[in-house]
Amino acid sequence: YILRGWIEDRSADEARGLDRAGWATALTDPAVGTALEAVHDEPGRAWTVEELGARGGLSRSAFARRFTALVGMPPLTYLTWWRMTSAGRLLLSGDAPLSAVAQQVGYVSEFAFAKAFKREYGIAPGRYRRVENARAAS
Repeated sequence: YILRGWIEDRSADEARGLDRAGWATALTDPAVGTALEAVHDEPGRAWTVEELGARGGLSRSAFARRFTALVGMPPLTYLTWWRMTSAGRLLLSGDAPLSAVAQQVGYVSEFAFAKAFKREYGIAPGRYRRVENARAAS
């Protein structure tokens, strides 16, 4: 699942300037790879940098530096990106209400989720679902 998501998002990430070589290294790094796996498995969890670092045996600051160096963005920025990527997939794979999608990716408030989604994709989540489903149907 992680690798498939990585491949699907490659072109969008390249447009954003994300470094794929660093990403591959990050997946094999004991500390960062463990954190990435945890975030990918539970995007809705209220992760902290301290908790993610502890999973890999690093302090909060050492983990944040290492994560940023390998992934190309700070841990919580990545977490938000992953949540929005996951939300995009959820929106297209079913008809769950926006509130349910928001909750699955870690947002208590549908409003906060919609705001974060629009910041990432430039479009409201409900509209994204309609536009992308119409595009897929044509």
